[in-house]
This record gives sequence, structure tokens and C-alpha cells, in this order.
Amino acid sequence: MDKVWLKSYPPGVPHDVTPEKYQSLAQLLEESFRKHASHPFSVCMDRWMSYGELDRLSAALGAWLQSQGLAPGARVAIMLPNIPQFAVTMAAVLRAGYTCVNVNPLYTARELEHQLKDSGATAIVILENFAGTLSEVIDQTAVQHVVMASMGDLLGFWYGKWITFAVRHLAKMVPAYKLPLTSGRTVMPFNAALAAGAGQSLTAAGSTLDSIAFLQYTGGTTGLSKGAVLTHRNVIAAILQGEAWFTPALQRVGDVSKTNSIAALPLYHIFALTLCLLAVRWGSHITLVPNPRDFGKFIEVLKKRPFHMLPAVNTLFNALLQHPQFKSVDFSGLCVSQAGGMAASEGTAKQWLEVTGCPMIEGWGMSETCAIGTNNPVTNRDFTGTIGLPLPGIEVAIKDDNGANIPIGASGEICIKGPNVMTGYYNQPEENARAFTPDGFLRTGDIGVMDERGYTKIVDRKKDMILVSGFNVFPNELENVISLCPGVVECAAIGIPDEKQGEAIKVFVVRSDTTLSEDDVAKYCQQNLTGYKRPKYIEFRDDLPKTNVGKILRRELRAGK
Repeated sequence: MDKVWLKSYPPGVPHDVTPEKYQSLAQLLEESFRKHASHPFSVCMDRWMSYGELDRLSAALGAWLQSQGLAPGARVAIMLPNIPQFAVTMAAVLRAGYTCVNVNPLYTARELEHQLKDSGATAIVILENFAGTLSEVIDQTAVQHVVMASMGDLLGFWYGKWITFAVRHLAKMVPAYKLPLTSGRTVMPFNAALAAGAGQSLTAAGSTLDSIAFLQYTGGTTGLSKGAVLTHRNVIAAILQGEAWFTPALQRVGDVSKTNSIAALPLYHIFALTLCLLAVRWGSHITLVPNPRDFGKFIEVLKKRPFHMLPAVNTLFNALLQHPQFKSVDFSGLCVSQAGGMAASEGTAKQWLEVTGCPMIEGWGMSETCAIGTNNPVTNRDFTGTIGLPLPGIEVAIKDDNGANIPIGASGEICIKGPNVMTGYYNQPEENARAFTPDGFLRTGDIGVMDERGYTKIVDRKKDMILVSGFNVFPNELENVISLCPGVVECAAIGIPDEKQGEAIKVFVVRSDTTLSEDDVAKYCQQNLTGYKRPKYIEFRDDLPKTNVGKILRRELRAGK
């Protein structure tokens, strides 16, 4: 296969990566912990943690987990927001030879039960705020060991106690719960587990590159979520690919270990998780933002110190731009504004560049690809409207329904292969048979076109395509155009049944200007879209339904929510 994209790589970016330089992800972590022991790793609510502390605490928690008799490779669920306990737990699980199962803390009882049962998790580390949900389903799962974290556990003795008290009793964010202690189940406070493990030795895990590091569950936007099996090789490859791709943008920082990355997207999501691990590889630090929806406090955090990398989804970039205090932030250090998780809007990208001076760089990936599969060069200054080029070591092919390659410039399904791509879905042999082509490419479900330079443009998801009088209409195109209409903050397009056309287009619009009318939007569409692509219905809303990482849920709009 002709890798046309390699000709478009920025100078100095390698064509491949070598995950085999490490025996396991645990080795990568421990190497960085030793090398950068005195460097700061994270800051949360103005409390810092060094790499040395992360080393000591994760070793203690890992030793405690081993003392509970968990079998090698046991699945340990992590149900935590962006607080210091997350990295400690993740590192502990990996160093102890177990598998991380990241869980969305805002899951309903039904969703949590499915993920715990499907993964076979026998232990969970959970913030007490969400223990009520666990109590509803734990007896239907294999979970025997519960480590209960409080918000202030790692924020210093007195300050931590105050934060925990405030969360429990002032904000009342910890609902009453009762975990049944049946069949020998144990519940251990997080700090007590650390104290107990501190007097024990962490046994070398013996994990290999083919061991499972993460069961990373898909977002669940269609049906029940599935666990993508990510091996140590997959994750190391993704870290090295990110390092190769992003380093050119950080040249003006000088020493990459001085980089400050903003962790506002949830660390349980593959996008933020991989960038967190990249920070570990660099020995740099991350700024943890437990609640990015509190935009006032988020912006105050951005004002505290220079920051260099800000990964976000389009809706988060947009929300920051709409806040009146955002323009008062110092953006002089910002080197990378990385957009992913959903399509980036040209309107948002233009405004972001005007306000910050740093271009939004759009990329694309999935849980199944261990975050980023393709990305625009970080040296770009202009918004391309594409998802960019395959990262080092990755191949992308545009294929038809039979798995045959389609010529450059023709649309088909985006398929991907590389050392970062999952080995399959956990305990889903039928899904795996459908997911991969005979030549080993993962079918992504995204329809796209690759140009002669190797840049790929997503047309849309197969399932979201709207059929209007026999013409294919892709919502992403409509949303990108309408987002440029003056007064439009964001929008979403769906197809609804129509007796005459089969389907008609309906657009939901969030506006910043209340004088903007349906006629104004319709006229803009008339000027910018061909007849069959123009929406028949326009509805204004105060907000749009989204996942926790900011993806707009078109299926909920289709369901009338």
C-alpha cells in the first residue's frame, strides 16, 4: 500500500515507532518515576504531587491490591474523576499486573452493572460521591474489594479534611449509601489502603507487551458498550506516536518536561488518558480540572500559571469562547490546542485562533485505536476541515463494504491498522469478526475520503446519514456550514421521517443572539447549501444533549429528547 501521507509529515517526525523498546507499560512508568522523581506530576486545587510521590503511593496501593489475593491480570475498575487518586490508582493497577477498567463516574446503575459484569471486575476504586450507584448493583457483580476514596484524600492533611467535609456536608455531594458486605466483601478507605500497602513490597508483575493493560469501554452511544482490549503494546505505541507528533509544537518550551498540560477532559476517556500517559513519558506535569463545567473556576485555573497543551472537544472550546472572562487569560504559552472526540467546527476554530493566537488542531480516534489515529500536523496554522494524517506506524485505507481499497478521492469506510489498534472487543467474537477486514484493518464506521496528500476528511458516520429523496446528506457537513452563521453557537442535524422525501432534515440550534430567527438561519442555508441539503425544520434550544466528553447525542434528538 502506498503511504502517500508520509510525504506530508512535518520535518523531523519519524515514520514509525518502536513499542518493543519497553517490556511493559509498567516499565515505562517506573523508568519515568525514577528519572523525574523530583519533578511535579500534577496539580489539583493548588496541591502538587511529584513523580516521587506518585511512585511511592502507587507502589503502596499496588502492594495492597496484591495482598488481597487478586489473580494475575484481574480487572480493577476505576470510577474516579480528575483528581490525584486517578493516576495513583491507574499506576498501581498496572504495576501490580492487573487490568484497568475505566468507568464513567456519572454512569447510571444499569450502565455500571453492565460494565462491571461484562469486564468481570473483582475490585473497584471509587469516589464516595458515586458509591450509592455501586450499592444498587454490587451484588449482581463479581466485585469483592472496594476501595473508597474521598475528594480530599491526597490534598494534604488539613486542607484535604476540609475539602472532604465541604463536599460531604456543605455541598452535600455524597448521597447516603450502604454497601452490602456479603460473601466476604471488603470496603477499605483509600488512605487506609495506602497505609496498609506502605509496609509491604510490590511484587514485580511480569506483564508483557501482549498483556491487557486496559479494557476501555466504548461511549455507549449505540446499544450496550463494549470493552476494547488494549494491550501494553497498544498503549505504549500510542504514547510514542503522540510524542513523535506533538514534540515539534513544543520547541519554544525548550525542555518538554516543563510542559503544563490541562486535563479538563475526563481521564477515564481514552483521549485524555493517553495524553496523561504522554505527560508521564515526558516527565511533564498536568493540571487536573475535576469539574470543567464550572467555567468560571476553570478559567481561574488557566490564569494561575502558563499552560502549553489544551486538549478538548469542539463543544468545550466553544463554551470557553462564550465565557466573558476567557479573553482575560494569558495564552502566550499555549502551543497545542488539540481538538478530538467529535468533529471540529470551522466557526469555532476561526474564533479560537482569533482569541488565543493558537490554531485548533483537529484529530480523530476511537477507544479502539487507543485515542489518536490521525491528526493534522501541529505546525499547521490554518483549519483544514480534515482529520489529518495517520500518525507514525499507522495505516489508513478507504474501503468498500467488501473490504476492497477505494481509489484516492472516492468515499468509503475509513479503516485503520497499526500497533495502537485494539486486539478486539472483550469476549465478543461475533463483533470482532465484523469489526476487522480480512487484511487486518479495523472498520471504524466512519465514511471518509482521502486526498492525494494523505489527508482524510470524514463525511459522516454510516448510521447518521440522512436520505433525502434518494440523495445522501451527511450531518457533519450541514453542522459545519450552519456553525458559521452569525449568532449560532452550535447545532446538530438529524433526519426525521417525511412522507414525500423519505427523510427531511431538522436542525437544532443553540444561539448566542436571541434576535436570530428561523428565517435568518434558513436564508443562510439557502445561500450556502444546495436545495436537498437545506433543513426543512429549525428548532432553537438552550442546549443540546451530550455525552460526558461533550459529543452531541444525535440519537437523543432523534428520540425527541
